[in-house]
Amino acid sequence: MIPTFNLYDVVEMKKEHPCVNRTRLFQIVRMGADIKIMCLGCGNIIMMPREDFVRKVKKIVNKNEINSKFLVKQ
Repeated sequence: MIPTFNLYDVVEMKKEHPCVNRTRLFQIVRMGADIKIMCLGCGNIIMMPREDFVRKVKKIVNKNEINSKFLVKQ
């Protein structure tokens, strides 16, 4: 089964981000052939091919909800 991801979903990755906070939580900020994710610890943005993203993601923590505390304010 191929997992489905939506814009602004919060996902947990298998490895932590090497920032000060060492978090595994990322928010999806762009989708397409490549997926752009933002570290919720430091705000860095990482872009990777979709097949690499699907392989590296562990689980979806928070689906895109309107009142999400993780939602990016634009």
